[in-house]
Amino acid sequence: MKLERLEIKNFRAYQEEVSIKIGDLTALIGRNDVGKTTVLDALGVFFNNKSCKYDPTDKCVFASDDEDVEITCVFSDLPERLVIDSSSETTLRDEYLLDSDGMLSLSRVFKKGKGAGAYFVNCIHPSSQHAKGTLLKKNSDLKSTAQHLGVAADDNRSNVSLRQAIYGHLEDLELTPQRVSLSKEDGKEILDQVLSKLPHFALFRADRPSTDEEAEVQDPMKVAVSHALQELDDELDAIKVQVRDRALDVANKTLKHLAGFDPDLAMDLSPVFRADPKWESVFKLSLTGDDDIPINKRGSGVRRLVLISFFKAEAEKIREESEGNGVIYAIEEPETSQHPDKQRLLIESLVDMSESDGCQILLTTHVPGLAEQLPVQSLRHVRKNSGGHVEVDSESSEMCEVIARDLGVLPDSRARVIVCVEGPHDVSFLKGISKVLRDEGVNVPDLANDPRIVLLPLGGDTLRNWVNNNYLKSLGKPEVHIYDRDESEPPKYQSACDEVNARGDGSVAFLTRKRECENYFHPDAINESLSVHVSITDNNNVPQDVATALSIKERTAKRKLNREAVYRMNRARLEERDPAGEVAHWLAEIDSRLRG
Repeated sequence: MKLERLEIKNFRAYQEEVSIKIGDLTALIGRNDVGKTTVLDALGVFFNNKSCKYDPTDKCVFASDDEDVEITCVFSDLPERLVIDSSSETTLRDEYLLDSDGMLSLSRVFKKGKGAGAYFVNCIHPSSQHAKGTLLKKNSDLKSTAQHLGVAADDNRSNVSLRQAIYGHLEDLELTPQRVSLSKEDGKEILDQVLSKLPHFALFRADRPSTDEEAEVQDPMKVAVSHALQELDDELDAIKVQVRDRALDVANKTLKHLAGFDPDLAMDLSPVFRADPKWESVFKLSLTGDDDIPINKRGSGVRRLVLISFFKAEAEKIREESEGNGVIYAIEEPETSQHPDKQRLLIESLVDMSESDGCQILLTTHVPGLAEQLPVQSLRHVRKNSGGHVEVDSESSEMCEVIARDLGVLPDSRARVIVCVEGPHDVSFLKGISKVLRDEGVNVPDLANDPRIVLLPLGGDTLRNWVNNNYLKSLGKPEVHIYDRDESEPPKYQSACDEVNARGDGSVAFLTRKRECENYFHPDAINESLSVHVSITDNNNVPQDVATALSIKERTAKRKLNREAVYRMNRARLEERDPAGEVAHWLAEIDSRLRG
């Protein structure tokens, strides 16, 4: 199941109902104390995370005594079937438990802000006289309704069969939006099934001690010890028998000597092993460096990086053991105590994780250096309106501008030449190619580090690119456009290239002669980095072929090619794949405008 939307009402600062769209990667951005962490805590309460216990004081202080606290999660990718018992299967659709969009909207409601929180489904549900409330009826009551209507079920012992017979007989179920309780009978069974299939929610907080005694540290280490012990079961059983035999021998000899002092006491005593040894408690695994400095004595940034890694390891273990339920990683302020270089690597890692099947990432931040690296479509701006109510903006055309202004994300004013490409993978390709050529002494511009060169994906993939795009387009700097030819005829970007080349302002545009940048890779570079053999022509879909060979998504393959395989390229391999010298010509055109 995949989380699509979160709705919060009367939970802490969220008095009025707020709806938040959740994607594969969702970044909550806003000023301090505006309500970002509350979103993560609300999810923790909904998913029964051990660190997010609901307390009556979580109710919004401005809500009236009679108002409820409501946390609603809307899911897609629903289970195909639900097993009520050994003889009854059903679906959420057949039970009319889906909303108008065909999704599952599940609310956890704390009546008047108290109690343990009951679950309800918000759905388009039957409300006619004989159909309403059937999920909560006993078998005998359903039989009575069926008999009254004169319908026969395929199996009168099955509540599912009886309900479907009743639904099928009625001409008008009077389907209406309702909040349906799942408190008893088959409703309770369906709820248990749904809860067992929810994604695992893993929360990593910012304000936590960073020692190797943390649960996220110890749990994966315990798993490692447990797996090692399982592999040594036979040897450990043999040791256990030897210890038992030797200990019993000593105990029996002790009783023999005791009988010489007090025969009655010796008769009352007998040697008994009360429990098998708990090997897991014998071994305690920790991490230290080569200099034997334990992790809790290292710098806060190092400790936090290790903890995040342990957090990911534990959540990944749960994901693997949960039969494909998926996992939602919620990370509060991942940038805390990190150098900007590590912040960049963290974001790249989180973006990579968000592209995995069954994995969603939520994070909070108010740091411009982190926010500017995030994809625009992932941004959610958390703010308070003029009335003091929290709002979360994800659709407004002004959102990026507001976020950039609030956080102080500034455009790069050092630009001398702007290189426009289609997307971020093209940026990675050009940066990588320029580096491997420079490493061999080839005189090409340093696309990765020269601040005078701005590589700009026209899609505005990150907040930084969006800001640069809006700032640089009015500066009149010379531009070099490089677009993929792809397969369409005429090429998709042919007219755009013609327009740029006709400007007469020093700008120039190119269409690749091959299908796309990945067709300039040498197969040896791909094999060395990804351990896969693929054939490369000028027109085949290289990312798709790599994805098929590795059983990964095509976008993941594209990322791996442009972030990993590109650094296995060299001058000879590029010249073999690009005898016409296209790539070298692009770099020369960039360099000439940089010097001009």
